Amino acid sequence: MAVKVLIVEDDSNIAELIRLYLEKEGYDVRIAEDGKKGVEEFNSFKPDMILLDLMLPVMDGWSVCREIRKVDKTPIIMLTA
Repeated sequence: MAVKVLIVEDDSNIAELIRLYLEKEGYDVRIAEDGKKGVEEFNSFKPDMILLDLMLPVMDGWSVCREIRKVDKTPIIMLTA
């Protein structure tokens, strides 16, 4: 079974580029375009790792991280410009 990675990134070009590289290496990848969708996707997809942008619409990355930390200790790598 492939390792599951959730990308929470509102810039579609960045998200797609990361997705392409990860899938090439055999990862199962899903993308969420905003913080709220990121939390929803986390709950349904149950990723092994999260790549999380800090500057997101609807709910920022810090809020997403806090929501996830309430229920799980999945590794999160923060991405920011």
